[in-house]
Amino acid sequence: MTIRSTDDLLLQLHNAALSDMHTSRPKKLVRALVYQAEDLSSEAEELATEDVLRDALEKARSTDQLVELWRKKLTDWDFAPHPTWSNSPERTEIRRADIYELLGLSDETRKLLDDLIPVSRVEAPVVITDEFTPWYTPQSQQGRPWYWPSYRSYLEQKGWAPEAVAGLDVATDAVVERLADPTQSAAYQSKGLVVGYVQSGKTANFSGVIAKAVDAGYRLIIVLGGTLNMLRAQTQRRLDMELVGRENILRGASEFESDYADDPAWSQGKFVTFGALPSALGAFDIVRLTTRDDDYKSLLQGITALEFEKREPALPLYDPHNLHRSSARLMVVKKNKTVLGKLVKDLKKIKTPLAEIPVLIIDDESDEASVNTSDLAKPDAERTAINQKISELLRMLPRSQYVGYTATPFANVFVDPSDAEDIFPKDFIVSLPRPEGYMGARDFHDLDSPIPDEHRTVANSNELAHVRNITVDDEAGEDDICLQRAMDMFVLTAAMKLYREEQGGLGDRYFQHHTMLIHESVRTEVHRELLGKVTQLWWNAGYMGPRGHERLRDLFDSDIAPVSAVRADGYAVPPSYGDLARYVGPAVNRIGGDDNPIIVVNGDKDIETGEADFDKRSIWKILIGGQKLARGFTVEGLTVSYFRRRAGNASTLMQMGRWFGFREGYRDLVRLFLGRAETMGAKEIDLYAAFEAICLDEENFRAELKQYATTVDGKPQMTPAQVPPLVSQHLPWLKPTSPNKMYNARLVELHSPGQWQEPTAYPTKAVDLRHNTQLWTPVLETLPPTVTSLAYHFPAEGGRAAITHRFDALVGRLDPVELLDIVHEVRWGAPSQFAPNLAYLDAITAGASQEVDDWLLIAPQHSKRGQRLTLGTTGRTFAWFGRERRRGPLFGAISEPKHRAVPLRIAGALADSGDPATENLVAPRRGAVIVYPVVEGKHRSDIPDDGRLATEKVVMAFSFVAPATARRADGRLLRFTTIDSAKEGQAIIDTP
Repeated sequence: MTIRSTDDLLLQLHNAALSDMHTSRPKKLVRALVYQAEDLSSEAEELATEDVLRDALEKARSTDQLVELWRKKLTDWDFAPHPTWSNSPERTEIRRADIYELLGLSDETRKLLDDLIPVSRVEAPVVITDEFTPWYTPQSQQGRPWYWPSYRSYLEQKGWAPEAVAGLDVATDAVVERLADPTQSAAYQSKGLVVGYVQSGKTANFSGVIAKAVDAGYRLIIVLGGTLNMLRAQTQRRLDMELVGRENILRGASEFESDYADDPAWSQGKFVTFGALPSALGAFDIVRLTTRDDDYKSLLQGITALEFEKREPALPLYDPHNLHRSSARLMVVKKNKTVLGKLVKDLKKIKTPLAEIPVLIIDDESDEASVNTSDLAKPDAERTAINQKISELLRMLPRSQYVGYTATPFANVFVDPSDAEDIFPKDFIVSLPRPEGYMGARDFHDLDSPIPDEHRTVANSNELAHVRNITVDDEAGEDDICLQRAMDMFVLTAAMKLYREEQGGLGDRYFQHHTMLIHESVRTEVHRELLGKVTQLWWNAGYMGPRGHERLRDLFDSDIAPVSAVRADGYAVPPSYGDLARYVGPAVNRIGGDDNPIIVVNGDKDIETGEADFDKRSIWKILIGGQKLARGFTVEGLTVSYFRRRAGNASTLMQMGRWFGFREGYRDLVRLFLGRAETMGAKEIDLYAAFEAICLDEENFRAELKQYATTVDGKPQMTPAQVPPLVSQHLPWLKPTSPNKMYNARLVELHSPGQWQEPTAYPTKAVDLRHNTQLWTPVLETLPPTVTSLAYHFPAEGGRAAITHRFDALVGRLDPVELLDIVHEVRWGAPSQFAPNLAYLDAITAGASQEVDDWLLIAPQHSKRGQRLTLGTTGRTFAWFGRERRRGPLFGAISEPKHRAVPLRIAGALADSGDPATENLVAPRRGAVIVYPVVEGKHRSDIPDDGRLATEKVVMAFSFVAPATARRADGRLLRFTTIDSAKEGQAIIDTP
């Protein structure tokens, strides 16, 4: 028996033993090995010991197949949510110890496994799925895994942390296992959606999915790489360099014949290599049908490149005897009607029956162009061009799997679920975790910060640290002062990067790219004007003279120094501008030494001043662009953004956020210059507030997915078709996506035990406002007159200082039925917003088993005198709060962050407050209601000295927290309706 056959047999034996535990707890390993060996051979019986495993692990590398097998299984167990066999938290050493104990492994074997496969600390992806039959198991992988181990090894050599690689492994498994088995006889089309963050590494995820899919048997990979050539080329290069490899690219040609011959990474050996063509090494090749420079073109000579070879002609291609010996085909295709039309035409000509080809379609930026925007319910309606071609591909290729990737998923989840030819993610939605080191929308905002505005500093406020306002000079009518300041910041941060390179602490890294992006419009005439303005500002800036140094010194002292002092994360910071000044000259030379400091990227050959070819050269430039830089394309080294572009929906606006991404070594230097007050039509909007609203929409969507991803009795409590009601909208004018991509969906009941709920759609009609005020006033009058001081003490944690939320309030008790009567009578500007909450309150109050004993009514009061309203007939006064509506009936946030912890504690959602007064109010099955008399800005000057404001000028707002114990017995959290065209427009209601 050769060494190779021993390794193969050992792998086969452990495959069988671990696969047998796929749906169960870990079992005694040796017993499982012995049991499986009986069905294999006498040689296998000799290998069925822990000693043999230990010897193999001592010699193994992290990418060996045996280690890969164990990594997958251990990671599955590490990540398993609430398993019956362990009470330990997932992804902890305690959980891993439980696994080892159940497997019966010795301390020596445990240590070897821990060294090769550390416990992953990354957050698991959230998966909303329909039921599926598991097939992607070690025993199902008939072909030898090749491209995934290679890709994994590449990422490790690239410097990815083991936890990040393990997280990618888990996340890609979550996608691949929900595709159809490529070898099954019955064709099935799985459609899914993967939701990442803008500029957060989605390409790495779909590269991993492609690697695992081709290893499993998918033989035609079609990547829809955006709508622009530069994005398609960027995606092609990434896949070629990290996955396809040199040998598959060259296919016998010389090094100088490669389409990457002029790419520095090619000559520096950064493209993955196998040593020979994979087919010569017992694997299979990947044949490229597109290159970096060439999109898909009509194939000639019988289009043989698309023909699939069969070793057994009598068997279909998907039979394992053929499938694992056939080369895979890969193409990265622009979402363009003409290009996709050529592909469709060629596929119709090939001899290989299309029904036999396992196909994977990856749609990058799947909410752009791919979604049908025509209302097919209308007579004679036709699909939009790109959607029509994608639908045609899906119809022609019955074994095709469609996986969309996007950071803005709202358009995709609003697709009609019953349109069989469309791209609705009927089978799964995977929400990827926020990557370690990622700088996203949250990092530029202070969402739910408990720190009052007056106490915020660059140390505790993301906005103060990274965001700078663009203000227009009223006399000049232009924003030259702000633009000059942004350019000064660009030069200053360039000098800071050179300083850090010289000071060390970056390891082997250096700052290859340093860029500033100016994004004001998609119109080329605006870019032309901007080019002239920025060019003039640059050459008149005087960076080498005393005038320029004086500006830079002021900017360093007022901005860079205080921010970097508290946010540099250990990277070097010069003690003074004098220590940085000598780096300014070299920085200016790197940016403009070629007399071309600006690159215009907009497709207009008359004014384009260069190419944003980050792959070919180091770029330290100011970029001016529009749509070509607004979606998908990665702007490397982006440090300063100057943004005044408007958009009418959240998806479009969020995709313009090129300042999101990984900023290792210069996170503290990132600055966003943002136009705060902009005119859109007849409206004046706040772009910063718009991005904050988008961030809240996105965070809510992800939180909702996570909450409802847990299965109930082994079945999903929510399927992808039921996702649309979870999409929120914080600004009425800023729709989640464009209106022609939205379909009707309505939430019916939202269970929220122990969660803060804050309706904001209050009426605008005087009669309704008067009604609500008169409804709540008698309740407020029943409150004891003595103010109670309430507090919640958050202990120090993870580098965060201890914080105390304290406020004064009037506190009383409400009977559950009394509260229910009130909220049933409340009038709304948009009743559908509160309807799901009302259904829940009905269920826990008047249902078969009452789940709330009482409610604590809390009316926060200001600690200082003033802002008092006289309500009712008794002459009592109550604090009022100034709030504004965003637009329409909706307010923004009404509650104050410091008011939330105490009610959450009273409802049992938080641990002990550390405050005796608060703890005295805690009781089982108790909820909390917080009432806010609100006066809008237009009425504040109407408040008389005695505080008796007309009741129709008061908005009686409230929030509530239901008892944390008020849960449905079956664990479900949602009931909803959604419109399904297959049901003739009738609402489909999911009832308990």
